[in-house]
Amino acid sequence: MFIQTEATPNPATLKFIPGRVVTDGNPMEFSSRESAVRSPLAEKLFEVPGVTGVFYGSDFITVTKASGEWQQLKPAILGAIMEHYMSGAPLLADGTATSESDLDDEDEFFDEADAETVDMIKDLIETRVRPAVANDGGDITFRGFKDGVVYLNMKGACSGCPSSTATLQHGIQNLLKHFVPDVVEVRPM
Repeated sequence: MFIQTEATPNPATLKFIPGRVVTDGNPMEFSSRESAVRSPLAEKLFEVPGVTGVFYGSDFITVTKASGEWQQLKPAILGAIMEHYMSGAPLLADGTATSESDLDDEDEFFDEADAETVDMIKDLIETRVRPAVANDGGDITFRGFKDGVVYLNMKGACSGCPSSTATLQHGIQNLLKHFVPDVVEVRPM
């Protein structure tokens, strides 16, 4: 098994590409050891000293570190990923493909009068923003819309990335303002 690695715009996050489907459901983020108990692979990755976050995309895994150098951490991370896939173990301990992010829809907030606007915003995020962000090892999801402000949740490599503010303000905000006149600002949650 050959696992490729790619740098992301976030220097604290590295993207690992195992050459197979990681999750065929929604992306999953584990931001603590406690949340990782649901995933044998995430648990193993959190055992590597310095690892503070794990994110599963459709065909990649991003790992975020608080400390240490990638050249020291990478062998242990690659070993954990390879061991997981070679064992045939499921991604999640209960065998399901649902995660905390599946509950995101329940936490969305917007006025029913804005439902049509929100549908346009979600469509733009889904078709134009998320594919580009996935290339950088992350994900962005809609959280809410109120008084012209779109609230987004940034995950994986996007979370805590030094360039995420520029991405939000210049890229996503400009895109949404162009196609949806009701949008005045985009903010992270």
